[in-house]
Amino acid sequence: MSAPRGSAVAADPPAGAGTQDTYLTWLYVPGDRPAVVAKALRSGADVVLVDLEDAVAPERKAYALAATAELLAEPRPGPAPVHVRVNALSGPLADGELRTLAPLPGLAGLRLPKAGGRPDVLRAAAAVREAATGGDGGPAGGVPPLYPLLESALGIERAYEIATAHPAVRGIALGEADLRAELGVADDAGLAWPRGRAVVAARAAGLAPPAQSVYPDVADLDGLARSCAAGRALGFLGRTALHPRQLPVIDRAFLPTPAEVARAEEVVAAAAADAGALALPDGRFVDAAVLAGARRTLRLAGRPAR
Repeated sequence: MSAPRGSAVAADPPAGAGTQDTYLTWLYVPGDRPAVVAKALRSGADVVLVDLEDAVAPERKAYALAATAELLAEPRPGPAPVHVRVNALSGPLADGELRTLAPLPGLAGLRLPKAGGRPDVLRAAAAVREAATGGDGGPAGGVPPLYPLLESALGIERAYEIATAHPAVRGIALGEADLRAELGVADDAGLAWPRGRAVVAARAAGLAPPAQSVYPDVADLDGLARSCAAGRALGFLGRTALHPRQLPVIDRAFLPTPAEVARAEEVVAAAAADAGALALPDGRFVDAAVLAGARRTLRLAGRPAR
């Protein structure tokens, strides 16, 4: 099993989001609808997720792949980096999709559905590496950033194994619709442990905190806000979205408040004046972990307002 790594810089960060741990919004869009993809690229989302899997009917899969390949032939298809969710790794389509997309200059990341363990990630990485570089490359072997999705009980059990499977893994995330179906749970209480497991596994692997899974009712913005607040309390950072109207709600939920920014500034200033662990006048204790959290808060606070 690979050793944990420090947080890595994601490919082609958008303005105001220098590292992956300042990405807050990840917008899904069907790969077989190029006009909708074009609108998504101008939506202000931090990352556009072109979906070749659930959002595309079986008879449209080939067209979706061709349209996505045409889009990614451009080195910068739009203002936001483009990630692609391929079809299930265990199915007949994923290998061909990975090999088609890997060499394209506009590809910023790959989402790997239904990852069940380290072998799944390694097979995907091998297919991508062979297509992109002929097997050569740097520490990640020429493989673009990979984001395995935990969508099964087995994936949850092997979350840390998946998160550390390959140097190109830059994040993990939950696929809650499939997970709900497999676990037979109808409400959020049944997902509390899998959600906590995903957050802990990502952080233990040195990855950025995972983004929350989609909130499926795109008209219920109040419910989305409450759900985001609960996710933030569990350690998630940002969220995948199904519609551009959800993006401002997600931003507001995960951006630090003025009080949080003020506290972070106080921590950073104190640490600059006095190296090592110390206590602030109000009794708060500051050490390296607290300082790292304060710096992340200030990075998030520096994002442009939506």
